[in-house]
Amino acid sequence: MKITAIQTRIFTERESLVDFVGRYIPKVSEGAVIVVTSKIVALAEGRTAIAVTEKEKEALIRRESQFAVKTKYTWLTIKDGTVMANAGVDESNARGKIVLLPKDSFRAAAKLRSQLMKKYKVKKLGILITDSRLLPLRAGVVGVALGYAGFCGIRDYRGSPDIFGRKLEVTQTDIADGLATAAVLVMGEGRERQPLALITEAPIEFSARVNRNELVMNPAEDVYQPLFARMSKKRLPKKGRK
Repeated sequence: MKITAIQTRIFTERESLVDFVGRYIPKVSEGAVIVVTSKIVALAEGRTAIAVTEKEKEALIRRESQFAVKTKYTWLTIKDGTVMANAGVDESNARGKIVLLPKDSFRAAAKLRSQLMKKYKVKKLGILITDSRLLPLRAGVVGVALGYAGFCGIRDYRGSPDIFGRKLEVTQTDIADGLATAAVLVMGEGRERQPLALITEAPIEFSARVNRNELVMNPAEDVYQPLFARMSKKRLPKKGRK
C-alpha cells in the first residue's frame, strides 16, 4: 500500500470541493482511495460558527452531541456513533471561526465519489473522510474515518479458521479506521497544509454500496465498558510508574 500526502493552498469556506480535489489530484488510476480531511469538507458545506465565550462554546458542543459529559480537559461526547472530544468542534486553523464536523460524512463521501468517478472516468474509486481521535489511555491522536464510500469498511474473519484450524469467533478488522490512521500519519496535524492524500494498492474490497453502521457498536456491548464503569473506584497508576 502506498500513501501520498498532497500539499495544497488554504481551502476557503464554501468553495467547490470537487474542483479543489481535481486541481491537486489531476488523475487517478483504478482502485485508488482519495483521502480528504473533514475540515475542508465542513468548510465546503459552510459548517462554521462563531463562539466567543466558554458558555457559547459549551452550548455549541452540546448541540452537536448525542451525549456529552465534562471531563478534566475536554467535553467527552458521542456524535454519529463515535466517541470524540468536543463533538469534533475545532478551533485550530480556522481563522477565528469554529469549524464543525460535516453534516453527514457518509453522504458527503458518496456525493464526492460520484462526481469524481465521472471526472476521472474510473469504476473503482474510494473516498475517505478523516478526523483525529484520542485513544483511551494513550497519548497523542490517531486518524479515524468519519465517512467513506466505494469500499467495505470492515473485514469479517468470524467463522473462518486461523492458521491452526481454530475457528475465529469475534475477529474483525476495521479497514476504514486503519486507512484513516495511516493517511493522517503522513498528512500531519499542524502546519503541513496537506488536507488530501492518495492511497494506492490498498488491500480493500471495493463496493458501490456502503453500510454506514457496519463499524458502529452499542455502548453496552463495547469491550471497554466494564473497565471504565469500574475505573472511578480504582486508583490508576501514575504516569511513568512501572
